[in-house]
Amino acid sequence: MSNIIYRRDTCRLCGSKTLSLAFSLTPTPPANAFIKKELLDKTQETYPLELCQCKNCGHIQLLDIVNPEVLFKNYLYVSGTSDVFVQHFKNYAYETISEYEIKENSLVIDIGSNDGTLLKIFKEKGMKVLGIEPAINLANLSKRNGIETINEFINIEVADQILKQYGTANVVTANNVFAHIDDLSSAMKGIKNILSEDGVFIFEVSYFIDVLENNLFDTIYHEHLDYHTLKPLTKFFELFEMKIIKATRVKTHGGSIRVAVKNNHESFDINSSVYDLIRLEESKEIYKIETLKDYSKSIDNIRLSLVDLLKKIKKDDKTIAGYGAPAKATTLMYHFDINQNIIDFIVDDSEHKQNLYTPGMHIPILSCEEIYKLHPDYLIILAWNFAEPIIKKHSEYISMGGKFIIPFPCPAIIDRN
Repeated sequence: MSNIIYRRDTCRLCGSKTLSLAFSLTPTPPANAFIKKELLDKTQETYPLELCQCKNCGHIQLLDIVNPEVLFKNYLYVSGTSDVFVQHFKNYAYETISEYEIKENSLVIDIGSNDGTLLKIFKEKGMKVLGIEPAINLANLSKRNGIETINEFINIEVADQILKQYGTANVVTANNVFAHIDDLSSAMKGIKNILSEDGVFIFEVSYFIDVLENNLFDTIYHEHLDYHTLKPLTKFFELFEMKIIKATRVKTHGGSIRVAVKNNHESFDINSSVYDLIRLEESKEIYKIETLKDYSKSIDNIRLSLVDLLKKIKKDDKTIAGYGAPAKATTLMYHFDINQNIIDFIVDDSEHKQNLYTPGMHIPILSCEEIYKLHPDYLIILAWNFAEPIIKKHSEYISMGGKFIIPFPCPAIIDRN
């Protein structure tokens, strides 16, 4: 086994070895492997991006796993830098407290707690909170934000330590991390261990139906090992004597699902949303490998239209910059070969990414103030899930004659407010 990457041969949810290749994307470096200027002369390794489907349970997944220590021990995505996400987490916390009647002083544990944005809201509502965050920089940031945080990956051993020190939790959350864990069984055993008998486990994760319908192939990268749909997840939780009781579609990351899970012995009604989404998945024929192969053809069509648009702009001697340096931009730029010859620079709101260079292609990342100093003719919004607030925030850029390009679900130019 390589210290950096290894390949599994079993389904992450059901353990079956009957796996089929759906399609391959261009190999990339790890999507968040931004580098400093002094490292520009070093070549960054690229690794396979092959989407596979389990013939037994239908789960869609990557089998090539980059060492999580490489991916997550220092992490540049910070939840609290986005006003959209702060508001999302406020609504999330308030709805959880109301719907599941969470009392003051109840313990709430967040797996992959990032900078503590969600837990801060629970804490303000009188809950005891604990974050589990593997990234050293984010765990330290969370602590500075007043959130008690353990700097670890969740597994059975870590869960046992939590149980001894803190007891069981009434609520365990895991947002945008349930697709990141290779050994989901170990993580789930740990989560079940720290969840009280009548507690609720809630997680949000990108929904593959949205990836399919909106052509969001760029959300496929090494951190995202799993591309979840509900039907395989119901079977997975049955292995832990747990049941999905509710599943709600939410708008985050271009389309996600919020899933609530409880211990099997509890008396509860299963919300109709669970059955509705499974029926939707079956109607979309998501569990047929042919559907995924057809999807790869639609990706090729977007590539043709977007690359043709960008090349035409460059041919007219216009300048193009990027807005946002999210992880998904790495997949987009590599698979579509959108390189330094097309994009001159990228701006990003996060100071954690400014003055760094993009993975592999080494395009400089600057502050948003540079838009008004360097005056690019076009800004392609690589952080497309925030397109609306970005355009609203930078109406002055449009007033100056600038134009935005939104790549998905199909390329479009925005030149007015």
